[in-house]
Amino acid sequence: MGSFDTGAGDLGSFFRDADAAFLMVKTDWNNIHGHYPAVARRFVDALRNSPVRLAVNLTSIGSEVKGDTGHFAGFHQLDQALNQLSDVDLVHLRASWFIENTLAWAAAVARHGALGWSLDPDRKTPWVATDDIANLAAKELTNPTGEHRVIREVGSEDLTMPELAAIISREIGRPVAYRFVDRKRQDIEAEFLKRFGTPEQWLDDSQTFDALNDGRVRFHGHRSPLPTSMESFIRDVWKPRYLATLADDREPETFPTWSSKD
Repeated sequence: MGSFDTGAGDLGSFFRDADAAFLMVKTDWNNIHGHYPAVARRFVDALRNSPVRLAVNLTSIGSEVKGDTGHFAGFHQLDQALNQLSDVDLVHLRASWFIENTLAWAAAVARHGALGWSLDPDRKTPWVATDDIANLAAKELTNPTGEHRVIREVGSEDLTMPELAAIISREIGRPVAYRFVDRKRQDIEAEFLKRFGTPEQWLDDSQTFDALNDGRVRFHGHRSPLPTSMESFIRDVWKPRYLATLADDREPETFPTWSSKD
């Protein structure tokens, strides 16, 4: 019928047979700050004259914060646009980091025994499994509260990066270190721009980590416990990927892998 990513097709009739909708924007890394507001406008235009009266929006931790928050800024724009829908009840699921994102470090641990990232070592951040998000969204859609605007903070465990490294270390039986990647170092920025990404991506990532490290982006309220723990994910999903990488490591070097070097 069409694509909300590109705007192609008859989006005006996309929801014509629906009374509820789940909304999620796929990040376009080639158009980081233009994509979210564009898709949000298409959502609003398509929903405004549709029969949909309940929408569950997958948004992000920090989406309430206005300003230069990097990747979180797009979610702020998304939420603000959807809140214009006065005839639609909205549930905003403010999700934390996807636990599946830790798979990006499988090669880093296999090659270098370390995780490289730019979160301050003493800064805790929450993680959540996408299966848990899906289950929460399904519950909101099938058991609506009838409230006009609902915000759910969605995240399981709050962990520092050294704590995450320790969990991985216990599961795989070898030491794993956390290596803080200082984004103020010009040599690191130069290597990123040379091999891994664009100036826009570097700036976006830097603003993202600044917002996390200075505490602007964080959870504020009560969160219900979720089924998937970091320990179980590392054991059941992450470790098999790590072992496969050890057995046949032909993946091209990524920035997470390169930045995990000693």
